[in-house]
Amino acid sequence: MTETSSKRYQFFDQHPEMADFRGDIVRGLSAPEPYILPKYFYDEAGSHLFEAICNTEEYYPTRTEVSIIRDNIDSIVETLGKDCLLIEPGSGDSYKVRLLLDALRPIAYLPIDISRRYLQDEAQKLAAEFTWLNVHAVCADFTGKLELPYHVESSNKVAFFPGSTIGNFLPEQAVIVLDEIRMMVGNGGGLLIGVDLQKDTNILNAAYNDKKGYTEQFNKNLLLRINRELGADFDIEQYEHRAFFNEEKHRIEMHLVSLREQQVTIDDDEFHFAKGQTIVTEYSHKYTVEHFQKLAGKAGFMCVKKWLDEDQLFCVFYLSVIDHADNNKA
Repeated sequence: MTETSSKRYQFFDQHPEMADFRGDIVRGLSAPEPYILPKYFYDEAGSHLFEAICNTEEYYPTRTEVSIIRDNIDSIVETLGKDCLLIEPGSGDSYKVRLLLDALRPIAYLPIDISRRYLQDEAQKLAAEFTWLNVHAVCADFTGKLELPYHVESSNKVAFFPGSTIGNFLPEQAVIVLDEIRMMVGNGGGLLIGVDLQKDTNILNAAYNDKKGYTEQFNKNLLLRINRELGADFDIEQYEHRAFFNEEKHRIEMHLVSLREQQVTIDDDEFHFAKGQTIVTEYSHKYTVEHFQKLAGKAGFMCVKKWLDEDQLFCVFYLSVIDHADNNKA
């Protein structure tokens, strides 16, 4: 692990390997139904594009979640408890955590992200802005086995997982991710998590097909990244962004559609795509409150409190680790 530090800012680089990226891409494109893991959206360009998406008129999740946190900040702080160690897996843009930091005053903030440069920039900004805050950034893939630098001792570890990122995982995968977070925070720990709720299909479809085309750019940036970092030869103009709500599976599906029969190479690996064949780039599952609480229970969490907007588009849950969770999973 590479470490850089000052008195309040520390950066721990666990070196998410390029070999993992290449292996994941080759494995995904070789599958009977080709896919690219959505964690690879977030290189520097993708992270900035996602910020732009969050500010579009159609994309309700960010502004709704921010309003819930802002409107209920006193209740949230009281529920989490002061002097906690605040951990943010997949931290990305630090806008939402800023809403918590001043009110919560954690003893330290540990952002975790796979995008090294973006993480460094955001973590350094926070350390400069909040002059009392210890920022210990970890460059790593939080969906894998992770060793956190717990040199900051706290009996109250709280993970912050906003943005309904949990919806990007298949339900059985979501249980595994929640279980990893449970082990991060340990007995007595908690999780503040944002979850997108089931709603009118037109609202959902519009959110992933914004008029300014940022979501299309975000989706196609995956192919640009693969070309740039792995030497692939995707013809970006021969792929179309497609996103729609799958009512049967209660999820948004995002695809890149091949507009003609074509072949793509990465070194010695060749991939053939028929006209109309798709590459799945993201699922975004939408839950009911009851369904998500049951899912969290399978990972050893129980719901302590929840906050919703008045239109019930989105929910922020505070979950706590069930005592002896290993023996009491739902």
